[in-house]
Amino acid sequence: MSESILGMKRTDMCGVLREGDVGKSVTLMGWCHKCRDLGGLTFITLRDRTGEVQLVVTPESSEEIRNKAARIRSEYVLAVSGKVELRSAPNDNMPTGKIEVAVEDLRIVSESETPPFYIEDENTANESLRLKYRYLDLRRPVMQNNMILRHKIAKSARDYFDQEGFLEIETPMLGKSTPEGARDYLVPSRVKQGSYFALPQSPQLYKQLLMLSGYDRYMQIAKCFRDEDLRADRQPEFTQVDLEMSFVDCDDVMGITEGFVSKVFKDVLDVNVELPLRRITWQEAMDRYGSDKPDLRFGMELQDISSWASNIDFVVFKGALEAGGMVKAVVVPGGASFSRKEIDALGEVCKTYKAKGMAWVVPSSEPRGSFLKFLKPEDISSLAALVGAGEQDLICIVADKFKVVADSLGQLRIAAANKLGLIKKDDFKLCWVTEFPMFEYSEEEGRYMAMHHPFTCPMDEDLDHLESNQGKVRSKAYDIVLNGCELGGGSIRIHDRDLQMRIFKLLGFTEEAAQEQFGFLLDAFKFGVPPHGGLAIGLDRFVMLLTGAGSIREVIAFPKVQNSSDLMTDAPAPVAPKQLEELAIMNVVPTEDYCDDSDNLVMD
Repeated sequence: MSESILGMKRTDMCGVLREGDVGKSVTLMGWCHKCRDLGGLTFITLRDRTGEVQLVVTPESSEEIRNKAARIRSEYVLAVSGKVELRSAPNDNMPTGKIEVAVEDLRIVSESETPPFYIEDENTANESLRLKYRYLDLRRPVMQNNMILRHKIAKSARDYFDQEGFLEIETPMLGKSTPEGARDYLVPSRVKQGSYFALPQSPQLYKQLLMLSGYDRYMQIAKCFRDEDLRADRQPEFTQVDLEMSFVDCDDVMGITEGFVSKVFKDVLDVNVELPLRRITWQEAMDRYGSDKPDLRFGMELQDISSWASNIDFVVFKGALEAGGMVKAVVVPGGASFSRKEIDALGEVCKTYKAKGMAWVVPSSEPRGSFLKFLKPEDISSLAALVGAGEQDLICIVADKFKVVADSLGQLRIAAANKLGLIKKDDFKLCWVTEFPMFEYSEEEGRYMAMHHPFTCPMDEDLDHLESNQGKVRSKAYDIVLNGCELGGGSIRIHDRDLQMRIFKLLGFTEEAAQEQFGFLLDAFKFGVPPHGGLAIGLDRFVMLLTGAGSIREVIAFPKVQNSSDLMTDAPAPVAPKQLEELAIMNVVPTEDYCDDSDNLVMD
């Protein structure tokens, strides 16, 4: 049976006690992490969210305390009073390892069954079990540290944007369904049966309306929802540090964002970020790194060898070049030591990203390669000189269309860097990627679609190409990238109604369809719209990167798994027929999954 803690008041947290507290009487409360009975001496490790401290029950302790100590097991909740003393055998692996608390009063507040896994950082339990018992998993110090760091980032955001004159304004959770790139989560209306609210994929339209309303600088730590397939850095519900500003250009928004990111690094990790951040155009990022979110922690840049390849009698190269494609290479330092199996694995990475294959060569005195019969010795030496490869290096080559070459070699670059141990989690490299294409061509749809969303403003110098050459139009969009991950993105918005209608028309919206979907915004645009722009940073992703966690599930208190379910609560779950009846919903399970990806719009 548990005991009352009536009359006991906690004076200190477990993890804050140090040598300077010796002689102090304290009252502590927390969970038993370990209990060791050494035949006369009982040592209890007490844990709360600040850390652990050792308690000691001696033969001189009262019989009542000794009997209670003998009953204690892992995860029992305890309240204890005693005096802080120096430990006779210090533990340098514990921040509190030089002191202990000699127990004078001990109460078992509540007992615990044996947990399904050990509550410790080096946990071998599979993730499904940890998520089923998430309330236990959250007791682990590493998880509590993640939650504390998340709190610090959110606080840093609010402090910074308040100092910069931003107002924190909440936007609705129940809104209208609009095409934004992912499926909406829909909420049926009981009052207006047959109609639905949509949970926000982002506050995009509302924050633009706030600019029109004259609030000038808005921010919000906003909850967003997207019904899409999950991966390591995605969740169906996620959090953004969202902002919007009036009377600004790209430099203004990027400057404010840099200040925020710099403050977070200083506040949370005590790391100084050198400003201004490096800026790379989208085209340069794709050309050099094969990605619009380049990882700058290592080299191995893509190199165009099309001119060299045009002189090689190799059908793969000739076919790609004649079709208007290109030939590029990545030099893997020390890759000459890779086995054929390891090289083939890099080739499989390329195939995953639609490359037909990967050619390779080791330019040593006794060269090896997949297409040596097509190469003369001078071809190998000229290639090595062109790409800066030594005898111990591996040259990996892909020939195809621009996107296939960029995607496949960009991913090969990361795979090779991971294999070589070149990527360090505590090495942080930030940059901006700018001048994104306004449109991207969809082979499936046979037309151009918005790369970001239809409210992104084209660059002024490209307006003349809107109807004549959409592939040439760049946008006033920008992404902030951290260690190969898109930390956040945004753009300057269209504030001219006529230009907005031109963009809608190019994206296939009739005037009627645009009015039906976005009428409230278009109507508002009749009443004086300031130039405005903004950005959203993924809070979950930011925390994940700063903690070095492998997934955003590790930095969200109660996350979902791959199929968007919650293993702890068994959500989503059926509801009572009466609830469906009130909403005029008939529960029909479709025979095939319905998927409509006709709108490729992404809100920031």
